[in-house]
Amino acid sequence: MSQTVDKQLKRFMAGLKKRNPHEKEFHQAVEEVATSVMPWYLEHDAYRKAEILERVTEPDRIIIFRVTWETDDGLVRANRAWRVQFNHALGPYKGGLRFAPTVTQSVLKFLGFEQIFKNSLTGLPMGGAKGGANFNPKGKSDREVMRFCQSMMTELHRHIGENTDVPAGDIGVGSREISYLFGQYMRLENLWSGAMTGKGKDYGGSAVRTEATGWGCVYFLEQMLHQRSDELANKRIAISGAGNVAIYAAEKALEKGAKVITLSDSDGTVEITEGLDQDQLQFIKDLKEKRRGRISEFATTYKGVKFHKDAAPWNIPCDIAMPCATQNELDAKDASTLVANGVMAVCEGANMPTTPEASDVFREHSIPHAPGKASNAGGVAVSGLEQSQNAMRISWSREEVDERLQKIMGAIHRRCVEHGTSGGKVNYADGANIAGFKKVADAMLSYGIV
Repeated sequence: MSQTVDKQLKRFMAGLKKRNPHEKEFHQAVEEVATSVMPWYLEHDAYRKAEILERVTEPDRIIIFRVTWETDDGLVRANRAWRVQFNHALGPYKGGLRFAPTVTQSVLKFLGFEQIFKNSLTGLPMGGAKGGANFNPKGKSDREVMRFCQSMMTELHRHIGENTDVPAGDIGVGSREISYLFGQYMRLENLWSGAMTGKGKDYGGSAVRTEATGWGCVYFLEQMLHQRSDELANKRIAISGAGNVAIYAAEKALEKGAKVITLSDSDGTVEITEGLDQDQLQFIKDLKEKRRGRISEFATTYKGVKFHKDAAPWNIPCDIAMPCATQNELDAKDASTLVANGVMAVCEGANMPTTPEASDVFREHSIPHAPGKASNAGGVAVSGLEQSQNAMRISWSREEVDERLQKIMGAIHRRCVEHGTSGGKVNYADGANIAGFKKVADAMLSYGIV
């Protein structure tokens, strides 16, 4: 990076941090994008004079509101909820809702900012947004979750709609929560529309939506390996997490002939010495999706499975690392361990799961590293396809949706290669950031000063 570019980057980030104090997750997400695009940005006077970078890092609006609800015991509770409508230059705002006690405005701004460029990369007409609440659905009864969702939608419905803002699910918000939210939306609006995605298949949802993020991540990984004249078969893959992304990434990896050797949750990591098989995968699906159990139970049920309490998967030697749990789960020490153990590629299934220092380690050792905005875009891609199906009042088959998903992930990979190749090597972060940013910047520039 030249001195001029470095000076401009530091100046820009100082201003952003001053305007957005104490929002470290948001700062991290913006700096990652700005570092990639700044050299390109400074070479294009039209974007610079229009202050596109400054404008795209400022949300269009943030809606903050109270959600008051009642427990089964008759106690009144109040939570805080947000909807960050970040940028709709390319289409209606689009992004998930997250329910977790760790949700803050900074986290949602980081997720919404990432969503702008993730949605841009899909090629579908979607802007970027994110929302959620500091509500913890774990340990709550179905009735308590229903009352919370209905109360939240009583305010949220004013701000969303199929041509305005289309929320979906995320951590803590699955088909149960989406159903309660959408039911209340219909009740309030007296309208059935594609105002939410992630609905059940029988009432407007899309085939493959549950599997899309995990499957799409593996499709992207496969393209990364093909770029190096390699293939997925027989590769040892360490996957973190045991939610939808991790489970269906494991499923697709098995289908492709890979050997999945880890999964994890907040209790620790299971190491499957001989590699996950189909029976074990089905056990984990039942454990996590139906019984909401802990991953340690898997280790006590099957021989040849080790449980590493309070440990992440990254000490276990592997060919491919797929962090699919949560942000900043893989740090510089983990990255150095993976490199020392011979990792050949890193493909993110979660949003920003590697720290900046970890990313630097992979870059220094020329390890291909796909950022989540590119490799985990399969989920929002199928959400976009769900919007299309709702608008046309049709339903595509699993095969047709899967085929479209594969094409979208292939196109995202090509955009990353096109914009991120230098000296015969692909920097996937730079490629994804520049390709995603340029499309949004072009749209914003064409609209004038708005």
